[in-house]
Amino acid sequence: MRVFQNASYKFLSMRRPAYFASAAIITIGLLSIIFRGGLRTGVEFTGGVLLEVQFSQTTDVGQIRNALTAGGTTGVQIQQLRTVGAETYDFLLRVPVGEEEDQNAIRDQIRASLETQYSAASFEIARGDTLSAKVGDEFQRTAVIAVLLSFLLTLIYLAFRFEWRFGFAAVIATVHDMLITFGFISLLDIEINLATVAAILTIIGYSLNDTIVVFDRVRENLRKKRKEAYDVTLDRSLNETLPRTVLTSGTTMMALMSLVVIGGAVIRPFAGVLIIGVLVGTYSSIFVASPVLLEIHDRARRRAAMAARTAG
Repeated sequence: MRVFQNASYKFLSMRRPAYFASAAIITIGLLSIIFRGGLRTGVEFTGGVLLEVQFSQTTDVGQIRNALTAGGTTGVQIQQLRTVGAETYDFLLRVPVGEEEDQNAIRDQIRASLETQYSAASFEIARGDTLSAKVGDEFQRTAVIAVLLSFLLTLIYLAFRFEWRFGFAAVIATVHDMLITFGFISLLDIEINLATVAAILTIIGYSLNDTIVVFDRVRENLRKKRKEAYDVTLDRSLNETLPRTVLTSGTTMMALMSLVVIGGAVIRPFAGVLIIGVLVGTYSSIFVASPVLLEIHDRARRRAAMAARTAG
C-alpha cells in the first residue's frame, strides 16, 4: 500500500512558519516547566514505599485504586504483576512518601484502606521495600547519564554515517524533539518515572531514524542530479520518503493508541509520551531537519562566495 505516491509538496517554502510554531511551542513548554518548579517525578526518583500485595480473589487495578481512594490514600501507582490464571493476583504499589512521613504508618493506612473493600484474609502484603531519597537521587543521575550517553553515541554514529552538516542538522532536530516532549510532559503533568525515561530514550532513536531515512534519500539524489538546486533536491527527497514516513508513523500511532485506551493507568503515561514523540519526530524530520540542512548549505555557499570575491 502506498500513500502520497506522486506527492510534490513544497515543504521548504513553509519552513519559516514552522520555525515560529516550534519556537512558540518550545517557549510555552519551558515556561510551564519554570512555573511548575520542574517536572513531577515519581517514586523511583523521590523515594517512597514499594509494596507487593497478593490477592487470593479476582480483582483488578480499578477496584484496588477505588479502595485506596476511599481510604484516603491517593497518588499510588498500581501495576499488575501476575495475570489471570495464576493462583494469586499480585500487584505492585508505589507510594510516594515525604521525608517527614512515617513509612510504617503509610503501610498501615494502605492495609486499612484495602480492608474496606477486601476481607483481611483475602490479601497479603508479601513484600515491602523502601526507596530513600538517596536512592532516588542515584536513579536521577542514572537517567540523566542514560540520556546524555544516547546523544553521545548518536553523535559518534552520525560522524561516521554522514558528513558534519547532516549530523549537525539531525542533532538539532533531536534536541528540538526533546524540548517539545519535555514541554508537553510538563503541560500534561505527566510523572517522570523509569517508564517515562524509557519512552524518552525511545523517542531519541525514533526521531533520528526518521531523519536518517530522509537524509539517506537526500544524499542519493545529490549524487544523481548534481546540477539541481539544493532546495529542489531536498523537497524531492522529502516527497519521495513521505509515503514511508506516513505509513511508519501511522502504524506506530495505532499501536500506541491501543495502549492508551486499554493499557491501564501504569502504561498510559509511557504510551502518551511516545505518541507525543512520534508526532513531533515526524514533524521535525520534515519541517526542522531538512530546513536546517538547507540553512547550513546556504550559509556555507555565501561564505565561499564572499571568500572568492575577497581573493579575486
